[in-house]
Amino acid sequence: MTQILIQQITFRSHSLISRRMVALLFIIGTAVIRDTWGAQLPAVDAPSVSPPPIDFLKDIQPLLSRCTSCHGIEHQEAGLNLQVRAAAQKGSDSGPVIVPGKPEESLLFQRVTSTDPQTVMPPPEENKQLSSAQVDMLKRWIAAGAVWPDSAEGSGTNHLAYKPPSRPPLPTVKDTAWVRQPWDAFVLMTLEQKGWQPTAAADRATWLRRVSLDLIGLPPTPTEVTAFLQDESPDAYEKVVERLLASPRYGERWASYWLDLARYADTNGYEKDGSRVMWLYRDWVIGAFNRDLPFDQFTIEQLAGDLLPNATPEQRIATGFHRNTMINTEGGVDPEEYRNVVNVDRVNTTAAVWLATTLNCAQCHTHKYDPFKQKEYYQLLAFFNNNADSATGESVVEEFPTPAQAAALAELDAHEKIPHGSVELKPLRDKINELRNQIRGQIPRTMIMRDQPEPRKTHIHIRGSFLNPGEEVTAGFPAVLSTASSAPNSSDSAANSANSMDNATNRLALARWLVDRQNPLTARVLVNRMWEQFFGRGIVGTSEDFGTRGDTPTHPELLDWLAVEFMERGWSLKQLHRSIVLSATYRQGATATTEAIARDPDNRWLARGPRQRLTAEMIRDQALFVAGMLSEKMGGPSVMPPQPEGIWNSPYNGDQWKTSEGEDRYRRGVYTFIKRTAPYPTMLTFDAPSREICVVKRNKSNTPLAALVTLNDPVYVEAAQGLARRLLREGTNTAERISLGYRLVTARDVRPAELATLTTFVEQERARLNGDESAARAIAGNLEKDNSATEQAVWTLVGNVLLNLDEVLCR
Repeated sequence: MTQILIQQITFRSHSLISRRMVALLFIIGTAVIRDTWGAQLPAVDAPSVSPPPIDFLKDIQPLLSRCTSCHGIEHQEAGLNLQVRAAAQKGSDSGPVIVPGKPEESLLFQRVTSTDPQTVMPPPEENKQLSSAQVDMLKRWIAAGAVWPDSAEGSGTNHLAYKPPSRPPLPTVKDTAWVRQPWDAFVLMTLEQKGWQPTAAADRATWLRRVSLDLIGLPPTPTEVTAFLQDESPDAYEKVVERLLASPRYGERWASYWLDLARYADTNGYEKDGSRVMWLYRDWVIGAFNRDLPFDQFTIEQLAGDLLPNATPEQRIATGFHRNTMINTEGGVDPEEYRNVVNVDRVNTTAAVWLATTLNCAQCHTHKYDPFKQKEYYQLLAFFNNNADSATGESVVEEFPTPAQAAALAELDAHEKIPHGSVELKPLRDKINELRNQIRGQIPRTMIMRDQPEPRKTHIHIRGSFLNPGEEVTAGFPAVLSTASSAPNSSDSAANSANSMDNATNRLALARWLVDRQNPLTARVLVNRMWEQFFGRGIVGTSEDFGTRGDTPTHPELLDWLAVEFMERGWSLKQLHRSIVLSATYRQGATATTEAIARDPDNRWLARGPRQRLTAEMIRDQALFVAGMLSEKMGGPSVMPPQPEGIWNSPYNGDQWKTSEGEDRYRRGVYTFIKRTAPYPTMLTFDAPSREICVVKRNKSNTPLAALVTLNDPVYVEAAQGLARRLLREGTNTAERISLGYRLVTARDVRPAELATLTTFVEQERARLNGDESAARAIAGNLEKDNSATEQAVWTLVGNVLLNLDEVLCR
């Protein structure tokens, strides 16, 4: 098996790595897996002979949805409605169609199994017939009593997600000493009911690396590890968390997550995919996280900052959230079609980000599973239909001078009092004008939201086509969520002021409605998304869908408790993050026995700590950070680190990828230029999205391409070379250097077996490269003073091994 892996990975003769090095990675990786997951993986159970139980929401409701175009809320042919439980149980004009326990006597079952083309349902011409397996599921469902749960009644109007959260009482648990945060009791209660025990707390170094990566996206330094291990004060963990929350790196880490939701990119998309200036919005997001802008205000400023009274430049920049939509600059674009596409994207994105709702289904027809009507979709679209967008997307662009630029312009304006009749002073006036024009030419310009003076009319689009308008509608909210009012929240101080622009039909009203305390979804959705970031899986596993087709929450009381706590604590994300990382649930070790993995492979019940692969940005940032090469420069235009040539070749525009020089080459991943039709390839390999549309949850893949990137990509090769220079500079012998390398990349001490393996590797590679100066120089890169090419090359290979350990790529 090892030889097969080696052959697959080392297929390129110019690859940095050697067969011996890959074998070493395989040996070390196997040891890591064995240490982490137990002696062996659980045996696969033999398939059960009995069919799985029927789940109405996942098995039966999709079958009934094939009938709802004729037998649903909008149309009831023969008086039959199969979309609402009470109506379906009542039956049709001919009487009951479902007889619980008796499928053969049920008209519904008779019709789907009929061989007569005149009576079989669905009609043959609709091409919706059920397969034999689906017919069997329907039969077993009726035979078992035709159970139709409350959560699906009335297309889900009674679903838990549509009821405002209320704080449940904390449960009583046996092991009260284990609880560190009040809500830990909910997790422990479930484990005690199952007869399970939480995993012992992770050691301090492991927890420190975990929390550092989670909060700031970077590992701890050896100095920070040592200080924490030696800190015996009762608040040692709390002090670490406060330091991380106060770090400017915190905003950069969490902005990377939010920008997926905002579909932020540096180009327009579509075929031409020309460049745009949107980095001011990205910098606003980083700043908002760093200053812990309350999430309700965070929401209001992004959706309607321009409508706030005396809106600040920062609040107008924040509205770039909905200017991140793609712009089609192809010839012959229909302006009205463009506006419709953009507004549809804004409705779908708003629903996905704040409501975790697949509202896009209602663009063409009433939602088949969730209680949203097509009319309600266009009532939400009406909130955006007054925007002053044009076909080119350039209609609302504003200049935002930096403080230095604003001060310089103010000083130049002060010289406007120079007498214009003076010939002698004309050169001075010309110089002032030249400087003014030079400064104005450097002022960044970015797209923002702005409404036009005269409101547009909004119509339902029949079958989703803007060319086929139907009933006229006005702005409004879905009925199932109408318990939320549009009253401003306490932390929205600006919105509480008198504002003539505020009315029930603009984006400000929409934003306030989303963050109203009675809105059943927003706080739950946000808390669940944050939980997913820390634990790898949300309390609701389908963080993109809280509807009837989504997963049932594993800990519903915990979700509601956290949602209410989040709102009552001022919508503070830092407070929420603090609560999570200081909990006993989070502090658990991630090791697991074979039995534990078999009974809960996805860790749904939280009997062990989180373990997941790092994000694309974290993997790159970590490599540069431990090598001492990562730039701390914040903000400004996006940068272009090395990428393969030819990726940007395009017949439509002359944009070229110009590799950044100096420290810009080593900026954090959040600052990397994102071209929608050709995303930065190394991040794409690690599942970063193209940002063409809102992405709630990144895919999680594991392919050979990932290993080829971290072993051969120029960024990671340079990081390995930088790490080699650091090890040679800070260590005096082989053992010291290997030990330092492990502390840098894993935050722990090297184990004896690992030290022995890497020591042998160093000796073998030193012998191989001795006398081959050209090969050594090709591997070593820029030689540091007093380093021989052979030694720097050897330690570059060691650095490459360390940066590719499974333990390093995961946390």
